[in-house]
Amino acid sequence: MKKTMIVALGLLALPLALSAQQPADTTKPAPPPPPPPAVVSIPVDFSGVLYANYQYRGDAGAAKSTNKFDLERAYLTFRMPAGDRASIRITADVFQQTATGPDAFYKGWVVRAKYAYLQYDYLKSATGWNGLARAGLLHNVIIDHVEGFWPRWISQTPVERAGFFSSSDAGVATLLTAPNKFAEIYASIVNGPGYTSRETDRFKDYSVRFSLTPFGTADNKLIRTFALSGWTYIGAVGSTFVAGGPGQVGTVGSSLPRTRSCVFAGIRDPRLSLGAEWDTRKDAKETGANTVAAPRVEVDSSGRLLAGFAVIKPFQLMNAQSTFPLGLVARWDRFKPNTATDSFINIIIGALTWDLNKKTALSLDYQEVTPHSGAIAAATKTYFLHLVANF
Repeated sequence: MKKTMIVALGLLALPLALSAQQPADTTKPAPPPPPPPAVVSIPVDFSGVLYANYQYRGDAGAAKSTNKFDLERAYLTFRMPAGDRASIRITADVFQQTATGPDAFYKGWVVRAKYAYLQYDYLKSATGWNGLARAGLLHNVIIDHVEGFWPRWISQTPVERAGFFSSSDAGVATLLTAPNKFAEIYASIVNGPGYTSRETDRFKDYSVRFSLTPFGTADNKLIRTFALSGWTYIGAVGSTFVAGGPGQVGTVGSSLPRTRSCVFAGIRDPRLSLGAEWDTRKDAKETGANTVAAPRVEVDSSGRLLAGFAVIKPFQLMNAQSTFPLGLVARWDRFKPNTATDSFINIIIGALTWDLNKKTALSLDYQEVTPHSGAIAAATKTYFLHLVANF
């Protein structure tokens, strides 16, 4: 009986042993691997520009023969989407802090924002009309527009160099562009002191620019880029005596005018860039101590600026196929700080430029500042070797 049970159990175990020795069935597909974790990527567009120079002072006086290597600044720009039709731009200004006062907390190399704004494209029409709105640190009314014609890396634009206003400020703005860029309107409301300062009073500055490109469909490439712009800037600043003080007759809540206007015309082409402008400004200042013995008196002054420049690639202008990288630059500014006096300031810039490649260039230039008839400005004659590198 026992032998019979052993034989029966052996016969039952035999199929199990044989099945264990057989290879696995590979005809059935393996289960799919688990999906990888979702990765959310945000496209970031990064670019920048580096300004540097070597300068040598050739004028007479205590500064004669002064020379130095100077890294003027570097701009680091980040652009990224912020949802449907929205985007963000942040441009960091890396520069050497030399100023003093409440807005200059650190010495040495510092970083601050020049542009930092949210942009919303509220209009994208199939007919070519486009509109956008911006809020934050954004472009002022005209300087960025003129920089499209003039090489900013050699010198500031005439309006900015004459101190009309800063190139960037905190506020809101809108840009409306017609089909084929035939016309555009740019309008803004900003604080007024510029991106290098905090807000200093309760008043705001209002500006608008209207630009035309009337020959945008012309056959001639030079004429096609001709642009004519007019703009106005209506601003105000608070009184020095806004808070009053001991011995004063009271507080002064009214504002002082700070207005500017301009007409600019230019041609913008890689072979030839021309620009001419006529600018006016009106400012007010206060005299006296706001006391009974020395009452406050508001005094207005008007200024005027004339400027013209040319940026020429002579070999490319004569032959469109030429790649010879030599360029010529000339500019003349005549600034009258106060039209009620005979004083004025002349600025002359002459340069030879050389493109090392499509993104890097050198400029050997001479810049002269000459005050006339008692104008308050330092007379300088400076030789520069400028470098610009875009990346």
